[in-house]
Amino acid sequence: MEKDIDLVLLVDDNDTDNFISKRIIEITKFAQRVEVRNSGKSALQYLEQHQDDPANLPDIIFLDINMPIVDGFVFLFEFELFPEKLKKKCNIVILSSSNNKRDIARIVDNDHVIKFVTKPLTESSLQDVSKIYQQEATKQQ
Repeated sequence: MEKDIDLVLLVDDNDTDNFISKRIIEITKFAQRVEVRNSGKSALQYLEQHQDDPANLPDIIFLDINMPIVDGFVFLFEFELFPEKLKKKCNIVILSSSNNKRDIARIVDNDHVIKFVTKPLTESSLQDVSKIYQQEATKQQ
């Protein structure tokens, strides 16, 4: 049984990238709702505020690596400190313009990262993410 993607959290300091990503998610009906945060810090605060409210926790977090102050690596480190039920619900997809092999290697080893996608987000990359999300959801049942 397919599990619908209700909420996506976009985390990127680039407003243009966020606009494009949000539009492609809406146009393709990839998710019911999209929340946008333009820093790793505000995304962590969002998760903290909603950690006891599963309906407002994202199914998928699209996370940029290169952001000022709280970058993708710091976000992933802080994410580890959240309760298990939050970490199980939120699947992280790295959405980055970086194709630095060392960055990619550091990230794909993270248990919570299900995919690495190069910007910009496309209908094709969303289909790939959806397939992986469905596989992860099936594993957790």
